Formats: sequence, C-alpha cells, structure tokens
Amino acid sequence: MLPDFRVRQRDYLLEIGRAITQELNLDELLARILHISAEMLAGQSGLILLREEGKGWDVVASHGIPSTFLQYIEPFLQTIPDDDDPSQFELQKINLLIQQVIRTTSLGLLGGVGLPLVFHGHVIGMIHIFRNYSARFSANDQALLQSFADQAAIAVRNAQLYTQLRREKQRLDTLLDSVADGILILGPDHKIEHCNPAFVRLFGVPVNQISGKDHEEIIQLKRLAHGTTLEKAEAGAWPLTPNATLYVEGDLNRLNKPPIPVGITYAPILTSEGTLTNIIATVRDITHFREADELKSTFISIISHELKTPVALIKGYSGTLRREDVKWDWEVVQDSLAVIEEEADRLTDLIENLLDATRLQTGTLTLSKSDLYLPTKSDAMAKRFQIQTNNHQIVVDFPPNFPVIEADEDRIDQVLFNLLSNSIKYSPQGGEIRISGHIRPEQVVVCVNDQGPGIAPEDIPHVFDRFYRSDEASRTTKGAGLGLFLTRAIIEAHGGRIWVDPKPGEGARICFSLPRG
Repeated sequence: MLPDFRVRQRDYLLEIGRAITQELNLDELLARILHISAEMLAGQSGLILLREEGKGWDVVASHGIPSTFLQYIEPFLQTIPDDDDPSQFELQKINLLIQQVIRTTSLGLLGGVGLPLVFHGHVIGMIHIFRNYSARFSANDQALLQSFADQAAIAVRNAQLYTQLRREKQRLDTLLDSVADGILILGPDHKIEHCNPAFVRLFGVPVNQISGKDHEEIIQLKRLAHGTTLEKAEAGAWPLTPNATLYVEGDLNRLNKPPIPVGITYAPILTSEGTLTNIIATVRDITHFREADELKSTFISIISHELKTPVALIKGYSGTLRREDVKWDWEVVQDSLAVIEEEADRLTDLIENLLDATRLQTGTLTLSKSDLYLPTKSDAMAKRFQIQTNNHQIVVDFPPNFPVIEADEDRIDQVLFNLLSNSIKYSPQGGEIRISGHIRPEQVVVCVNDQGPGIAPEDIPHVFDRFYRSDEASRTTKGAGLGLFLTRAIIEAHGGRIWVDPKPGEGARICFSLPRG
C-alpha cells in the first residue's frame, strides 16, 4: 500500500495529466494548475508568471495574494531585460525579487519556492508557492513540484498554442468575411467546408444551403467563356505545384436569381509531400468587366461609324471639286463647301465630346462659374436653333422674376445645345419645342420638351448612359450617344440633377435643376 501523501501526489499528477489533454482555455488552466500546486504542497498562496519573447514577464494567475502585492511586484518585472538564456539570469533575478518582497511584506512569516516552467528547453514561465509556517520546502517537495511543473509546462504550452490557433482562425475568418469577393474553401473531395458572406450574397441562398455541398452542385457554369472546369483540370493532373492556380470564367447559374458572369480562381494548398489538403476558390462578379468590354465594342462601333460618314463626305466633295475635267458653277461649289464645313463641324463636335468624356473619367472636367441669367441664355439658344429648322417653333417661357444663378456659361450652353438638338432630331414631324423655367426655394428648374413620339419607358433609365442609343434612334438618326451623358455630368458638376419627366403622348420632356446662388 502506498502512504497517503504518495497517493495524493499520484492523484495530483494524474489530475495535471488530465488537464493537459482536456483543458485548453489558458486562464482556466492556469488557475487550475495553481490551485493543484498550492494544495499539493500545503501552501496558502501562490502565483504563476509567464514569459513572452520580446515582451518580458507577467503575472497571469494568483491565489491568496493581496492585490497590493501584485501592484508592487509587476513594475519590477517590466525592468528585467530579455536574456539569451533566461534560466541563468531572468529566473534567478525574479526568484530573488519575489522572495525579498515576500519576506519584507510578511515580516519573515512566509516562505516560498519557485520552479520554472520549461518546455523543450525553453523557459516559458514560473510557479511560486508560499507557506505561512516555518517548515522549509523539502527536497521531495521541490522534486514533486518540479515534476508537476514539467507537466504543467506542457499543458500551458498546449493551451497557448490553442489560444494562438483560435486567434489566427478568428483573424482568418474576419479576413474572409470582409473580402468583397466570394470565397469557398473546398476539401480534397470538393466538399465546401467554408463560404464567406460575399459568396452567400452573390449566390443568393443561405449559408446552410451551401456549406457541406459538393462544389459541382453549387458551381454550375451555364456558359464557359474562358478556361476549363475544376473537374476537367484535375483529370488532367492539376495541380502539380502549390502555385498552379486555375482561372475559369463563365455565367454562374443561381437558384433564385438569373445567371451572373463570374471569374473563378482556384488555388491549391499542398503539403510538403505534395498531398492536396484544400482548394481555395475565389469567385468574383465580373459584370462590370463584361459591361466594360461591351462598352468598348460599342464605342469602337459607334465612333468608327460616326467618323467614317463625315470623313467620306468631306473626301467625296473635296475630290469632286478638284476634278480638272469639269468646270463647276459657283452655286455648286458653294453647296459643296457648305457640306464640307458642316461635316467638319460634326467631326469637331464629336472630338470635343470624346475629350469631355475622357476628362470626366479622369476627373479633370473644370467649371468656370460666373453670374448667369438663364432666360437670356435660353432665348439666344432658341434663336440660334430656330434658323436651322422650319418645321419647329421654339418657345421660351420663363417667369419675370427668374433669379440670376452662378454657373459656367459655356457648359450651360452645351447643355441647352444638346437638349434642343435632340428635340429637333427626334421630332422630325415638327411642332412646338418649349424651354420653360421654374423657381424653387433653393434651386431653379429648366425643362425642354417637344411634341415628338417621346422616350420609351424601357429607355428612360438608360438615356443618360455613355454611348447608349435606343434601337429606334440607332436606325433613324445619327449620333454617338454622348450628348445626354455629358449633359448629366455637367449638371451634376454644378450640384444639380437631370431627369426625364415622362408625359405619355406629349413628346419627350427632360428637366434639370441648378442651385440658386
């Protein structure tokens, strides 16, 4: 039979053994170790200090120690410099410091013993146990505490590693959750182990309908525009190296929403032996990129067409006038030169509009504001356009007390020019074109409306988009689709807004507001 104290010692060692495998919460583990240590050595109080590389020592757990003692000792711990071998310098200095403080504060009534926590040859901390009676700590006490401390060091290190791992996981989860692109973490069997909120929003179903599903069940591309599928790539021996990313582009089918164009990048995670452990799939909504490509194609198509027509006319009339085998009447020459001049003006306007669109993209569209009286400006623009049409009657209608505002005169000229030219262009049968002004408490409103067929409801949300032209407009009129785009930009640069005021059966009506000075 073992003596009672040996039985208790064995039980204590078994308990710390269980703590090593069961307790991973560092604070609870430290409190448990300290409680067992004090009980095992019949101590009344104790403390545990841990050492962090580059940050020194800290009291992380205490039992039966007055807070005044801790407040007294902690500043001294911060003064102990890091040493390459803490077991030879730091431990001795800390032990000496604590023993001196204990003897001084207890008037010599407390005795203590301190033993290091050592893990794989590295000092990670220290346990101190104190008694309030005169019996010394025997060699057996110290040997038992050291055996206990060795196991406690393993438990503490495990808990530290677990805490570090948990923090890293929290940091990784936060990082994944904050990424704007959808992220899927796949196992080697293509099961989805994790998906971030961005993918949930993009795919349009709750996370519990995504996690745990097969990749092939969730990622179904309706139209493969680039690359090959993950399954076919793996059948072709992908991945061979950790850096062998795979890019796929296509339209992703969604359960409750229409397909969406996406670009998916697959990145493998391999062990040092080359075994696949995970695949990270980054899913990006490329709608804007697709739209940009389409816009680029539209731009090239429209601009080439708009450039080709005036250039062909200028070249044709110039070549005709230069013929030496014909003598042209002066009237024919004048008509031909008028066409050349008109087409040159069209080219100039197109180039200026393109330059303005570029300035908008680069943020260099500037305004030169001055006092501007819109009734006078509108009247002058109406007279200018009235000379160009016999089918329309242009009416200017402003109240007599209309206020002077602050605006860029040239840019407002451009706005009125675009709106009036559109009214004439899209009401070829003629009729009245009215420029009307309205006074509001903090702004003025100007509307231009005609008596043409009006703007189709499905076109209204897009009429101010760059290069946008309705199907009807593309068939019947010339233009690059930049006029209203630039008009909106100019009005918004002034702090105003522009909109279509739909009035079915009454032609097109476009209004804009400008702030009163």
